[in-house]
Amino acid sequence: MEIKVCGPGCASCEKTQKIIAAAVAATGVDATLPKITDFQEIAKMGIFSTPAVVINGEVKSVGNVPRQAEVEGWMTA
Repeated sequence: MEIKVCGPGCASCEKTQKIIAAAVAATGVDATLPKITDFQEIAKMGIFSTPAVVINGEVKSVGNVPRQAEVEGWMTA
């Protein structure tokens, strides 16, 4: 599984990255966690507000920090 966190590195982006890492640890899912900071690459995915979470190419969250339980639900669905 590939879980991308998209954003410039602001506090909300960093918090989202930590929540994703905690969710991966809690569920035991095998995942890579690339961080996308290039605005052109982010825009190509149709994302114009950050932080954003993309799981296996599907945009799951845009413009807010998701809760860990929400992320775990996305990973196990």
